[in-house]
Amino acid sequence: MAGSVGGLLIASVMLVLHKDVRARVVPWLVSYAVGTLLGAALLGLMPEALIALAPTPTLAALLTGIFTFFILEKLVVWRHCHDDVSSAVHPSTVTLVIVGHTVHTFVDGVVIAAAALVSLPLGVTAALAVAAHEVPQVAGDFAIVLSAGYSRGRALMLNLSAALGGVVGAGAMLLFGSRVPDVVPYVLAFAAGNFLYVAMADLIPNLHRGNIDSNSVRQILLIALGVLTIVAL
Repeated sequence: MAGSVGGLLIASVMLVLHKDVRARVVPWLVSYAVGTLLGAALLGLMPEALIALAPTPTLAALLTGIFTFFILEKLVVWRHCHDDVSSAVHPSTVTLVIVGHTVHTFVDGVVIAAAALVSLPLGVTAALAVAAHEVPQVAGDFAIVLSAGYSRGRALMLNLSAALGGVVGAGAMLLFGSRVPDVVPYVLAFAAGNFLYVAMADLIPNLHRGNIDSNSVRQILLIALGVLTIVAL
């Protein structure tokens, strides 16, 4: 619930902020999310997967995760949007965004549950990484839905229904993962590929926009803080 819905609730608070404030805050959240995703993937999920699996199948599952998410984005199954959208959006785009967000949160729920089946601290680590990258993503989704003419209440309900996909995914993993425990390490490595792809192909490019200034230093510090948060857990 914290990973799937927590990010949504935090992002909804950003709706009351002025657009200029959101433009400054979102990159900070993205930077922290990058750190948590990289830390969770390389310092949390991968070491646990390597305990149960040999390096070759572990890295194969990691590569499969990266490649799978690349294909899914190419097919526009979901989109990550981290910038406010000012132009009008067609209602069909809203459907695509919500369906895509539901698929994404379902996968996130599977990841969190798989990690929790290994250990509770690892589950907390995965949930934190998911919640951190949900905030900027949901903020972008809100902007898309609002630009299509939906009210704030309607936008909140649509995104909340999509976030509940994570609860369904977690339930499915807890049900089947406990029956087939050998699949859990593969899910962890696959999830590490997911986190790496989102961080490096989706979030980091957004941080390279603009000039190198004090904000760049802030981004570096926040990325480091995200990694240190995972280490502390």
